[in-house]
Amino acid sequence: MEADAAGVADGDDRGTRDALLVVHTGREATRKVASQAARRLADAGFALRILPDEYSTDEGLFDDLPEAQRPRTVTAESDAALGMEIVLVLGGDGTLLRAAELARHARVPMLGVNLGRVGFLAEADLDDLDEVLDAVVGRTYRVEERMTVDVVAHQNGTELGRTWALNEAIVEKMNWARLLDVVLEVDGRPVSEFACDGVLCATPTGSTAYAFSAGGPVVWPEVQAMLLVPSNAHALFAKPLVISPDSSVALEVSSRGDAGVLVCDGRRTIELPPGSRVEVVRGRNPVLLARLRVQPFTDRLVRKFGLPVQGWRGRQR
Repeated sequence: MEADAAGVADGDDRGTRDALLVVHTGREATRKVASQAARRLADAGFALRILPDEYSTDEGLFDDLPEAQRPRTVTAESDAALGMEIVLVLGGDGTLLRAAELARHARVPMLGVNLGRVGFLAEADLDDLDEVLDAVVGRTYRVEERMTVDVVAHQNGTELGRTWALNEAIVEKMNWARLLDVVLEVDGRPVSEFACDGVLCATPTGSTAYAFSAGGPVVWPEVQAMLLVPSNAHALFAKPLVISPDSSVALEVSSRGDAGVLVCDGRRTIELPPGSRVEVVRGRNPVLLARLRVQPFTDRLVRKFGLPVQGWRGRQR
């Protein structure tokens, strides 16, 4: 589902425009890019915000900007992106997943510039920085909704925790010397029981991440579905499954075996004692990604994975 930037930001025509910068400041090159982006946006009238753990004056970040234009720090809590027009992410997919925790809660679009390796979630690379900043200033980007999943874990009627994921929710073993015994359930009906390293419940967005490495299929983002991908399962029927986005999934950790752990997007974890149950459904709130141009997902797939297409001759006329 898409909308133009003006439609998302109609409430921001108040004279002041606000943007949150989420930056991977571990490399000098990244800090220089952040400073360049901050200057351009500040000159265009943006009031900039940044998380405190990313802003160290000892590193000289933004020291080349006039003090009035330097980003102000906001606490790294769920409300950090509230009121922002956009969240500009400078880094890799890990940085973007960190930003998603804030942007999703605030219903604010994210625009990622990849400064990492593959950067599948990012819209642009460093060479496109000027185009990215032009699009932010001119509000010429489009906004795409990405499906999420909501997750709850409990044991014997006691809730262990609630969380969500943009890429995947994983129930995996804690003891790497042993396999984890799990029962897989879909729509209230058991599917199979097996021992494994873990089971991933991924979104289409996450199909090119951990789920792909575990042997799952690539799913185009516009396809609404959930993926179930067992990891190193010791079973005959433990293949990846693609199920309805309206289905409910449950993963039960056997009470006869070892404990497990729930990991969402590699960032949020909940320990799972034996006998725990994890339930996964389509998320109530999607993540909003800003897109600069209409680009077939096929082209992104080929470019990001460096797929060989030299023999392609195209449609014959």
